[in-house]
Amino acid sequence: MSELQLGTYAENTWCKGCGNFGILSAANEAVKTLVDAGTPLETIVLASGIGCHAKLVDYVNVNSFYSIHGRVPPTITGIKLANPGLTVIGHAGDGDAYGEGLAHLIMSAKRNVDVTMIVHDNRVYGLTTGQVTPTSPVGFPGKSTPRGGIEEPLNPIELMLAAGATFVARGYSVKTKELAALIVAAARHKGFAFIDVLQPCFTFFNTYQLYNSRVYELEGHDTSNLDAAHARAREWNYGEGERIPIGLFYKVEKPTFDQRILRGKVLANEREVPDISGMIKTFA
Repeated sequence: MSELQLGTYAENTWCKGCGNFGILSAANEAVKTLVDAGTPLETIVLASGIGCHAKLVDYVNVNSFYSIHGRVPPTITGIKLANPGLTVIGHAGDGDAYGEGLAHLIMSAKRNVDVTMIVHDNRVYGLTTGQVTPTSPVGFPGKSTPRGGIEEPLNPIELMLAAGATFVARGYSVKTKELAALIVAAARHKGFAFIDVLQPCFTFFNTYQLYNSRVYELEGHDTSNLDAAHARAREWNYGEGERIPIGLFYKVEKPTFDQRILRGKVLANEREVPDISGMIKTFA
């Protein structure tokens, strides 16, 4: 593994025990693996939304961009279209991606934009201290639902399969080695790569015990079979009692949005810039 130092001067302000530490570790390992394999560090770009997850881009010394709530997918789409040679990885929270940004997420999957989308899914609005999100379980006693939430949780894996994502996976922040491998595979995939990461919020929704007792690695699964991927996605519907598969659910190669939209076009960064130095007047 590369000795590349990716730390920054920013003080880490996540709560002790936060699952984001595991995702940060995996993200750093993934970047080092990509660089070791020949990807220039300056061509890797991270983007984030609004929430506890967003601090990750402060802690990794690569090019990065803060977007607004729910707008990570169009942000990373724009970055990729402007410079298709970049490796673009977006980070969002479950409230960010599945609440405010759901339409953007679905459209990015449908278009098969060649980017990676990582969702830090703690199933609670942690930054605003404990409200329900689209993946919170029925009965969750958050600050916005003191008597318990009554809505069934969204299943992001099944949603992304239906939307057309060509790489669909689930990771767990405790299993950093496996998560790093998923991120590397997603970054190398040509098309929309989606990873939902189980990320316990130790302060407002501590799910470590639940996940540690129920998570298992997908093995012997045909990742090219969409029906099989849907069946595996339904094994756990973000409730409390089922076994929870992690790993790669689905992968297929299809033409990407950027390939289609940029075909035959001369990119801005490839155009010859005229010399206008002789046209510029110098003022005393």
